[in-house]
Amino acid sequence: MGCKKNLKVLMSRGVNAHSAEAAVGIGAIIVFIAMVLVAAIAASVLVQTAGQIENQAMRTGEETKNEISTGIFVLDVGGQVSNNKVQKMTVTIRLRPGSNDVDLSNVALELSDGSKKVLLTLNSSATWNFNTTLDEDGQVFGTGGWNETAVQFGVIVLEDRDGSITASSPVMNSGDLVMICINCTNCFSGIDASDNVHGKILPEEGSAGVFGFETPASLRNTVVDLY
Repeated sequence: MGCKKNLKVLMSRGVNAHSAEAAVGIGAIIVFIAMVLVAAIAASVLVQTAGQIENQAMRTGEETKNEISTGIFVLDVGGQVSNNKVQKMTVTIRLRPGSNDVDLSNVALELSDGSKKVLLTLNSSATWNFNTTLDEDGQVFGTGGWNETAVQFGVIVLEDRDGSITASSPVMNSGDLVMICINCTNCFSGIDASDNVHGKILPEEGSAGVFGFETPASLRNTVVDLY
């Protein structure tokens, strides 16, 4: 009887030991599966985040490239004098090398004479604001584009080989040359001698065309080179 009792005790202990080992093994498997799932989720999040960062970096890089390369360059500023004041002004512009196209209908021009600042835009639907050629005698200030209001600038197209600059769609691209026409009489009642004038031509995207000058102390000539 004693032997049988001892055998039952040993068998009971063996079963309990195996149950404990089995429980530990199942727990380890559960922990391992949980770790695998966590690692998979983390990897998925990392891959998704990396993709988003890459896309954002590409967009930012493209926008930065456009901001740096795209823009307007001011070549020359001239004026016509009447009654000892600059009454009309032209700003000759082209695009920067490698620039994207610039739609002049989306361009704003800031201009200040030191005491007043105006903001001008192109109203290409007004026929007097858009000219594709100079007058027959080549006079810039004789061209019929000088009836702009105090908030408008006009355009004289000097060079446009592909015909991209039209009244309905005035888009500048590489090689185009344009004169911006400003009626200073309407903007400032004319610009006096020794006035400091500053201007910015702001495209929708990219660098602005910046210019500044001081008008001559004596405005005796009919046409003056200002910048």
